[in-house]
Order: sequence, then structure tokens, then C-alpha cells
Amino acid sequence: MTKALELDRAAVPRLDATGLQALAAKSARGATEGAARRGPFRPDVWRNARQKGASRLAVHWFRSADVAVVFGLTLAIGWAMTPAGLMTMPLSRALPLAAGALVILGLLRSLGLYRFARGQEVMVHLAAVSGVALGGGLCAIALEAVVTGSTPALTAYIVWTALVTVALYCLHLGWSQAVMGWRATGALTPNIVLVGATRHAERLIRDALQRRDINVLGVFDDRLARSPDSIEGVPVLGDAEALMTHRMTPYVDRIVLAIDPRAEKRVRELTARLSALPNEVTLLVDPIDAIERSAALDRLARAPLASLDGSLNDDRRAFNKRLQDLIVGTLVLVVLSPVMVITALAIKLDSPGPIFFRQRRHGFNHEEIVVWKFRSMRADAADATASRQVTTDDDRVTGIGKLIRATSLDELPQLFNVLKGEMSLVGPRPHAIGMKTGAVESARLVAEYAHRHRMKPGMTGWAAIKGSRGPLHCAQDVRRRVQLDIDYIERQSLWLDLWIMAVTVPVLLGDRAAVR
Repeated sequence: MTKALELDRAAVPRLDATGLQALAAKSARGATEGAARRGPFRPDVWRNARQKGASRLAVHWFRSADVAVVFGLTLAIGWAMTPAGLMTMPLSRALPLAAGALVILGLLRSLGLYRFARGQEVMVHLAAVSGVALGGGLCAIALEAVVTGSTPALTAYIVWTALVTVALYCLHLGWSQAVMGWRATGALTPNIVLVGATRHAERLIRDALQRRDINVLGVFDDRLARSPDSIEGVPVLGDAEALMTHRMTPYVDRIVLAIDPRAEKRVRELTARLSALPNEVTLLVDPIDAIERSAALDRLARAPLASLDGSLNDDRRAFNKRLQDLIVGTLVLVVLSPVMVITALAIKLDSPGPIFFRQRRHGFNHEEIVVWKFRSMRADAADATASRQVTTDDDRVTGIGKLIRATSLDELPQLFNVLKGEMSLVGPRPHAIGMKTGAVESARLVAEYAHRHRMKPGMTGWAAIKGSRGPLHCAQDVRRRVQLDIDYIERQSLWLDLWIMAVTVPVLLGDRAAVR
């Protein structure tokens, strides 16, 4: 044992002071190079666009909870005021309570108390919420005095006002803490990449380092021969073409063109190339002074939470769609759970192998998700990359597999992807990563292919009920499906989704042409 230790020590070279200094310098240089490669904005926790979108949409859940609590307390006080039942409550008492509740909820929204602006003091926010609740209570009392000429239910209104004030105070304290936590972990900090290693990019990065409300993940530039390795510590990661397939893309909220707007030809070319990505593209106009630079950064960092104002926007549409997925998806899962159990048993008895088949597919904004299906092929013939698409009388498909593919029962486990938030009930069907049409990857056949990823993939969709389902045998098939998917994304609404879900089963069961 002692001899072995002596041999080990002998094998380690002795370092003098010079050697130790050289080793320390080498380690420091490696650490410095690693830091430069990662960049000064590298997030501690990486969240893709879908996950960050869920945080942004939380404001709608906050408002929904406030509405439920205020109306719940209003009904409770109304029931306490009329022991014979709410239906017998006189209008002179019901009207002030209802008006007070509407005033409170309306002021919470119109005064911007769901914005949770960066830097806002929590106590100031809570004081405003309490003031709104008290104002609603005073409106209810004043309205009763006008309607009845007196305030016989004054005590009940005071109790209602106190309960609503305390409830909203506690709720908004919780909302504020949640938003502060998201900001601390970077869940609400926009991630951007810059295209163009220019002086515009250098100025933006320098200002962003001081503000720390934007993450600049990297720089891309077509003129790599003249580009530095990094700009203000942010690494130059490649040319514009590299951005098209970079693993960072699902985590990017916005692509900023940091090039001279006067170079119109180059701006047009880059915009056309980057439009194939699902990420939003913005042209940075070089500000002439510090005030304009600050305003430009404000626009990039603005509105980390969804807005409740105005007409139906993308955020509200996404929230409504998510609510629809949770409600309808849960009901469908409960109703069809016996069918899923029977299908699982049939698969297990029909052929050896696992019940489920998992495949990596493209999700929202190029995110890679693992999609669940009932296994319909022999376990030894599973094709995770869809390099060979299914054909008529495919020898890989099992006996039960033919039945569940024809009836789309193999797709039912994707309900778990829907409830998890990775998929939606209705949307473009998710394609396997690297799926090929013939010998060519399908994504390379149509320039607008990535536009399908601007919405979560769905269990069914507009393309599916229009006959574009199953394998894609040629570029024309890919082009037609992409066009149908883009049409759906532009037209998406609650009623269109409900109609697609309603006709999915009869359309798919009656489709004898598509091979699955």
C-alpha cells in the first residue's frame, strides 16, 4: 500500500514557483475564454418561448382569480342578507352590490393594476388595490342611499367591503411575489440575438449591460472574416444561416437586426431569410443620443406580462386557447380513459414491446418535445426520426396497429402533452425532427415551413380535416400542408377550434385515401 502511494507521488511532476504560475495563468485563461464563449448575459435558468409565454399569460389567471373571489364574496354577502334565498333578494340591495363589484374589477383593469411594472414598489401596488376595493364599497353604499333613500344594509356593505379588501390584498401580494420571483430567475427577461456585428450592436450591448432587463444571447454576422470573436463579451456565434438551425433558437424571443438601415438591400435580404423562422424580427434604428437609445431598449424590454386592454390580441388568444385545452382536454381524457385502457391491453397482448411509443418532434418556436403515442409498429422496427414514412400494407405495422392508426386511437396519449402545455387540442400536426419526404428533409422543401411553429402543435387541425394527413410523399404535399397550417394560424379562434374538434372524428373515419 505504502509502495503504491510512493509510486503515485513519483508519477506526479514537481512544480516549482514558475510552473505553478504558468498553471494558474492557463487555468485563468481557460476560465476567461469560457466566460467569453458563454457571454455576460447567459441566463442561470434557460426557459424556451413556450415556458416564458406561460409566465406572461399568468396575468390572465390573476384576473380570473380576482373575478371569482369578488363575485364569490358578493354572492355570499347577498345570501347572508336574504336568508330566504338569493332569488328573493330585492333589486334595491342586489344592484348596489353588483355595481360595487363591477366598479372594483373595472378599476383594477383600467388603472393598470395587472401590469406589475418592473421597479414598482409592492406596497404602492397593494395600497392602490386596497383603495380600489374601498372605492367600490363606497360606490355600493352611495348607490343604495340613492335607490332607497337610506342605508338599511350599511353593516352588510361594510363587511363586504372589508372582506373584498382583505382578499384582494392577499391575492395581489401573492401575485406580486410570483412576478418578482419570475423576474429574479429571468423568466420575464426577454432573450434577444443580434444580427450584425456593428457599432449599433456594440452600443446596444453596452447599454443592456447597465440596465440588465434584456439578455443578449449572441451575435450573428454574415461577414465573419471581418467580425470579432465577441462584442462587449457577447460571443459571435456564426452567420445568419447558422441562426436558422442554431440550438439557441427556441429560447430567443426576438431577433434584432443591428445593421445600418440605409443598407436597404442587405436589410431586405436578411429580413427575407430570417422570415422563415418563427421568431419576431425587429430592425434597430441607430439612435442619435442616450435618450433615444434608452427608448429603443425600453421597447425591446417592454410588456413582459400580457396586456388585458384593447381588442383580442395574440396574448389573450393564447390564454383563451390554453383555457380551452385544459377544460376540454380534461373532459376528453376522463371520457376516453376506458378506451385508452382497452387499447393499451390490446397492444400488450398483440405483440411484444412497450405500450407507448415516444418520438421527438418540433413544438412551438422550434422547441423539441417528446410526443406520446400508442405503439402501432413492431418494437424492433420503431422509427423515431420518421426517415421512412408509412405506406400501404407497411410490414412494420402490427395487427392492432392498423386498427388504431386507421381510427387515430394511437394519438390519444397526446392528451397528456396537451395538459402539460406542450401541445394544443387543435393546431398544426407536430412532425418528427428530421422527417424526410423522399430523400430530402421535409423542412427544406418549403421556405415557409417554420411558420408552422408559430403556434403549438395540435392533436388535430385544419390540415387534418382538409385531407392533408399521413405521410408526405413529395414537395407538393409538404407545400399544401404548410399552407393549410398557416391559414389556420391566421384564422384561429375559439369557434373554429370547436368546429374542427367536432368534425375531426367523422372526417377521419370517413377518410379512406390517407395512409396512416
